[in-house]
Amino acid sequence: VQLQASGGGLVQAGGSLRLSCAASGPSISTYTMGWFRQAPGKERLFVAAITWNGGSTAYADSVKGRFTISRDGAKNTVHLQMNSLKFEDTAVYYCAVRRFATAQAMGSPNYWGQGTQVTVSS
Repeated sequence: VQLQASGGGLVQAGGSLRLSCAASGPSISTYTMGWFRQAPGKERLFVAAITWNGGSTAYADSVKGRFTISRDGAKNTVHLQMNSLKFEDTAVYYCAVRRFATAQAMGSPNYWGQGTQVTVSS
């Protein structure tokens, strides 16, 4: 499985960005896809996830109401719409997949994409 993330950048606080992650590989429809983020000097943390077929979603408390995860099944792509960005959202964002997982249980993903930097200026 290969994951290609895109869409990071620099934005002012209160602004918006949309991240995308294109997935390819065998049995990709059996994977739940999610986003994690890692700020400098901190551990990598779960952000959001969506199941590939059922559309069930899960979010970290810190992003609920501001971030929305969605999928385009035809293009095997997942998006993370990030609104009302805060300085503390600054991090490298990684997309990841875990096979047969629920959205609430991404746990330890099977595969990771490369990170994309999101920087929010205060």
